[in-house]
Amino acid sequence: MKIVGLKTNERKIFGLHILYSIIEGVLFGVMVLNEFVFVKSLKGTEMQLAILFQASVIVFVFTIVIHELLKRYKKKTILRMTALITRLPLLLMIFFPRELLSADDMIFYHYFFLVIFLFYFLAMPIVYPIINSILKNNYTNSHFGALYSYAAMTNKIVMMITTFVFGWILDIDPFSFVYVYPAIGILGIISLFLLSFAVKVDYLQTGKKILSITESLRKSFRDMKTIIKSNKPYRDFELGFMLYGFSFMLTIAVITLFLVEKLNLNYTSIAFYKNSYNLIAILLLPFFGKLIDRIDPRKFAAFTFLTLLMHLFFMGLTEYYPYYFDIGAYRFYYLVVISFAWNGLFAATMSLLWNIGSAYFCKDGDAGTYQSVHLSMVGIRAMIAPLFGIWLYQYIGFSGVFALGVLLLTLSIIVMFWSLKRDKLVA
Repeated sequence: MKIVGLKTNERKIFGLHILYSIIEGVLFGVMVLNEFVFVKSLKGTEMQLAILFQASVIVFVFTIVIHELLKRYKKKTILRMTALITRLPLLLMIFFPRELLSADDMIFYHYFFLVIFLFYFLAMPIVYPIINSILKNNYTNSHFGALYSYAAMTNKIVMMITTFVFGWILDIDPFSFVYVYPAIGILGIISLFLLSFAVKVDYLQTGKKILSITESLRKSFRDMKTIIKSNKPYRDFELGFMLYGFSFMLTIAVITLFLVEKLNLNYTSIAFYKNSYNLIAILLLPFFGKLIDRIDPRKFAAFTFLTLLMHLFFMGLTEYYPYYFDIGAYRFYYLVVISFAWNGLFAATMSLLWNIGSAYFCKDGDAGTYQSVHLSMVGIRAMIAPLFGIWLYQYIGFSGVFALGVLLLTLSIIVMFWSLKRDKLVA
C-alpha cells in the first residue's frame, strides 16, 4: 500500500481517510443486511421494502440545497451536527421487541424502522460532497484514484468481516439487531467527528454580497443547467448514469425478495454471497483505482455498467436453473455464485465511479458542485424507480424485472461509447 511521492499533507489526510473508512466499514457491514433484517426478522411488506431502499437514495434530491448551505456554514460544524441528528436515532432501536409480534402490532415497528433509517440516510447528501471536496483539494491528481481505492479497499475488508459476524449473529437470534444498531449509531457519530478534523479551513463567502437562500438556489439551478449544457462529456456521463441508475434501483429490492422468497436463503448464506463479491472488490480496487486515473471515465463507466448487466443476467437465469449444493449452513446456487462474482467487479468499479467519477470532468474547485449535480440526479430517479420496480415485479415477475434491467444497462453502455466517439474529455 506504498505510494511514492506523497506530500506531508496528503499523508495526514490519507491517515484520517483510512480511520474514517474503517469505522464506516463497520456501519456498512451491518447496513448490507438491512433490507434482509426488515424482510426476514420484522416481516416487512414488499412495498415497505421498496420504501426503505427509496429512503436511502431519495435524500439526494436535496443535494443542491445542501450544497448551498455548505457554502454558508462551516463544514466542520455541519459534519458534527449531521452526526448527532442522523446517527442518534439508531439508539432508539433498543426499544424494538425481541420477538415477532402479531401482524397488527408489527406495523408500528415497520414504520418506526423506516423513519429511523430515513434520518440515517439524510447524512449521505451532506457527507459525500464534503468528502469529495476534501479529497480533491488535498490529493494530487496523480494520486487521487489510487489513494481513494486504498481507503475503499480498507473499508470493504472491515465491511466484509462485519457482514459475516452480523449474519452469523442474526441466524442465532433474528432480533439481535436491537443491540447492534444502537452500537453502530455511536460509532457513526465518532466517524463523522473524525472526518471533521480533515476540514482544515472553511472557505466561506467573504467580501461578497451574500445572496438569500432563494436567490442562491436559483443561481445553483442555473449553474447546474449551465454545467449540463456546456460540458457535453459530463452530460453524457450523467445520461448513461441515469439509465444505469434506473436499472439498479428497479432491481435492487427485487433481488432481495428473490434471495429470500424464491431461493429461501438464511442470513449466513446471504452474508457469504455479500462477502464473496466484497472480497473480489477488495482484491481489485487497487488496480481499478490506478486505471480510473489513466482512462476516460466514460470508458470506465461502460465497463462498470457491463458488470452489473452480467450480475442481473445470471441472477435471472437462476429462476430457470435453480441448481445448488449445501455445505453446513451454506447453500450454494451455481448461477448465483457466478452472478455475485460479476457483482464483485461491479462493486470494485462502482465504488470509484459513483464517488469520484464526476471529479474527472471538472477543475479541483468545482468538485463539490459537480458531485452535488451527480447526487441530485440520483435522488430524482429514486423518486420513481424503487417502487416502480416492486410494482413491475408484482405484474411481470422476477425475470421480467431482470430483463428490463439488462436492457437499460445495454442502453447506458451504448451512450458511453457514443459520447466517447463524439466529444473529448475536457476538465
